[in-house]
Amino acid sequence: MEKVTINAQAREGIGVKGALSKIRAEKNVPAVVYGGHKEPVSVTVSVKDLEKIIKAGKNTLVEVTLNGKAELALVKEVQYHAVTDKPIHADFQRVSMKDKMDVVVPIRLEGTSADIAQYGAIVEHIMREIEVRALVSAIPHEIVVDITPMTINKGIVAGDIKLPEGVELKTDAQAPVVHLAIPKDDTPAPAAAADAAAAQPESSSTKGKKDEEGNLTKGTEAAKK
Repeated sequence: MEKVTINAQAREGIGVKGALSKIRAEKNVPAVVYGGHKEPVSVTVSVKDLEKIIKAGKNTLVEVTLNGKAELALVKEVQYHAVTDKPIHADFQRVSMKDKMDVVVPIRLEGTSADIAQYGAIVEHIMREIEVRALVSAIPHEIVVDITPMTINKGIVAGDIKLPEGVELKTDAQAPVVHLAIPKDDTPAPAAAADAAAAQPESSSTKGKKDEEGNLTKGTEAAKK
């Protein structure tokens, strides 16, 4: 399993006004390391190191060195600024190579069903992540699902997915992952669709949240892959 090594610094001035802005101005990101039956520790990591982890892919194993001691961790969440889209906070969870973990893994579709060309079917990707259990060393960055054999009469559920060796499905086996749909002729005109979308109330999942200094953020575990 790929491992990224980074250095962290103990974070000072917690709760002090302007401390977070200073950290970010120095091209660092505030973060927390928690779990592993130890107390959580507030740290800072460089933007460069965090972007390196994000680029490596979801569920990348990270070796975090703090005060000369190294610990293994996974990035559980990264928050991004709602306007600049830059990372502004990260959560690291300590892990052990001996223990199994329940994690969420992205699903990537590949292939093309013959029914797409024959019937003009549209792929509806319902479930974009799947929960699995595995040893840290066996956790995949993503799970690829081949939709080539899929038809308009038979979609793919979680239990149909072939998982890597040592990876156990935790999601309901009957949960729909992807299926094909035939477009209807009564599709609303673009203007009507836009009016309908505008009338929809803002859901809690689309609202931004604020960090310790009131900056509007958006958080995600999988926003960057």
